[in-house]
Amino acid sequence: MTTPMSSLRAAALAEARQDPPRRRAGPLALLVTAALGLAWNAFGVVQWAGSLRASSDTLMGSGLTAAQAAVYLGLPAWMTVAFAIGVFGGLIGSGLLAWRRRAAVATLATSLVAYVALYAGDMAHGLFDVMPSQQAILNAVVGIAVALLGAALVARRHGLLR
Repeated sequence: MTTPMSSLRAAALAEARQDPPRRRAGPLALLVTAALGLAWNAFGVVQWAGSLRASSDTLMGSGLTAAQAAVYLGLPAWMTVAFAIGVFGGLIGSGLLAWRRRAAVATLATSLVAYVALYAGDMAHGLFDVMPSQQAILNAVVGIAVALLGAALVARRHGLLR
């Protein structure tokens, strides 16, 4: 004879025997990606702040030639603004990604657009001609910005952003 109590007990035992639910790796990978993005962009903020104090003496003291310093100091102000939008957008976007917010997508997209504008400006104003290593650095910067935006888009597609 089956009583309501024995049926409940049997259901509870059957549930207890099932494997515990597994956490998806996505949120951990997303958090690690966001943390790396925060660290990278915090370094970028420091670089941007240093660019505000750049002078011929400080640039040549850090190893640039007089010609390289002249080109660097001759860059238009909009490029400093693009650099700021890139690094602060990346920093804020990475924080939003860590908090799993949908706004990370638009913020990281804005950062990427700013970095592409900076890249185009560096190319147009001859910075890559006098400082070829700067092109490799900006290739990495744009690549990382693409990767962060890609991570945000994947997270949104999988419903991880709210």
